[in-house]
Amino acid sequence: MSEQPILSLEGLSVRLPRGADRTHALNGVSLSIASNEILCVVGESGSGKSMMANAIMRLVPGEVAIEAGRMMFDGRDLCTTDPAAMREVRGAGIAMIFQEPMTALNPLRTVGDQIAEMFRIHTDLSKAEIGERVLSLLEDVRIPSPKTAAKAYPHELSGGQRQRAMIAMALALDPKLLIADEPTTALDVTTQAQILKLIRDLQQRKKTAVLFITHDFGVVAEIADRVVVMQHGKIVEQGTADDVLNRPTHSYTKQLIAAVPPLTAPPPRPLSSDNILTITNVAKTYRTGGFLDRGARVTAAVKDASLTLPRGATLGIVGESGSGKSTLARCIVRLIDPDNGAILLDGKDWVKLKRAEIRRETRHIQMVFQDPSASLNPRRKAAELVAQGPIVHGTPRATAMTEARELFALVGLDPSAGDRFPHEFSGGQRQRIGLARALALKPDVLIADEPVSALDVSVQAQVLKLLGELRERLGLSIVFITHDLRVAAQVCDLVAVMKDGEIVEHGLVADVFSRPQHPYTQALLASVPGGAFAREHQTAV
Repeated sequence: MSEQPILSLEGLSVRLPRGADRTHALNGVSLSIASNEILCVVGESGSGKSMMANAIMRLVPGEVAIEAGRMMFDGRDLCTTDPAAMREVRGAGIAMIFQEPMTALNPLRTVGDQIAEMFRIHTDLSKAEIGERVLSLLEDVRIPSPKTAAKAYPHELSGGQRQRAMIAMALALDPKLLIADEPTTALDVTTQAQILKLIRDLQQRKKTAVLFITHDFGVVAEIADRVVVMQHGKIVEQGTADDVLNRPTHSYTKQLIAAVPPLTAPPPRPLSSDNILTITNVAKTYRTGGFLDRGARVTAAVKDASLTLPRGATLGIVGESGSGKSTLARCIVRLIDPDNGAILLDGKDWVKLKRAEIRRETRHIQMVFQDPSASLNPRRKAAELVAQGPIVHGTPRATAMTEARELFALVGLDPSAGDRFPHEFSGGQRQRIGLARALALKPDVLIADEPVSALDVSVQAQVLKLLGELRERLGLSIVFITHDLRVAAQVCDLVAVMKDGEIVEHGLVADVFSRPQHPYTQALLASVPGGAFAREHQTAV
């Protein structure tokens, strides 16, 4: 590891505009990173991690100001570097990988053309030479069929392939510093493991300095050389990965590590012999493209799925993106119609229900979605969103609004917050509103589709604890869809593992996770970032 830092921040302070929840996004931040080193910056949403990355790139919004300090990179202070010179630094000196490649990539241009643009702007290479470099980069990041991928548009690639394309673009000009802002948060465990290994391999091969921003201590355990812990815009602890993970000194660091769900399941609870939900031979096939079925692409999203959910239990459905988890969930609540099979809810076959009957019966089964921002109407106040379902089903408006505020208290929100709009809440609070809305109709079964995948570990722990309490208090039965095996280990009684639309293994979560039988289940468990760390750190540090 080089002794001379590639980047050093010295007392960096970034001021927020009036009306923000605090005066500074960053307050006196000092750190350094050397070449051939991975420095992980960890902390909850709002801790200042991403603002620090944007400040280094000089991409802070206009109403936000760098107030004090220095950012020394390659002999120059980035705080005082003029815009034209900063354009040269970006890409050639410092490159950035963003969390969501679908929003960072232009949907109207091919992946290869977007990577090539880096060379067109910053080099004098010929068109043929640029084409060769693009294919070489796609090979470097292990994208299968680089020529095909170069001609593809972003939506034609998987999430993992889009993230690899973003990494290829970031590495195009051999930057000295690579900033990775939550690049694996939305990926399933096997793709996440591949991306982490790829970043580590590329960093070691090219001797690049990597500033890796994350809220996942499993990721930290997997790749970090050193760790910086941030809270409310300040650094509260920093040191080697070994020291911070195994001998944390600050109470906030201990709190974050304690919130990491362990990969080992608790002892199984006694389960009811009465099944509230029985799924038998459910299948769903999609046909896209083609004309009159000629040349159509056929995808068997769910194949012959059969499961049972005991009354009062939580059934986890796990697997990679594209395994069929969410399609099966949407078939259960009849958001989409299965091609065949039976779905019995308390003995009534939902597959045979007509649309009018489904509308009447939906109060018995409700769904909580992965992204509350997308599922909550931004123009309606929170209490109105929660009361909407009961009102549609005949509850008087005044009664429904009163019950909505009671539900706010039940999910851990201040009842007065019902007068606020969705954008005025944090991600964890929005997810609680989504829960309150689903519970408003007093359902028997709750379908939770990736409800905590985008949340910080401490907020995630709070929501998972809340779900467990609600299950006990309200007698709920829950189907929990997730790609995070650590979460499934903690909240589920039973687990079903899906691959390519099929259920390849199912049983008690303690049995499946401790003695996995199917090679795919074994591969999933082996791919959990920081798996050993997750096993060792139980609920207290």
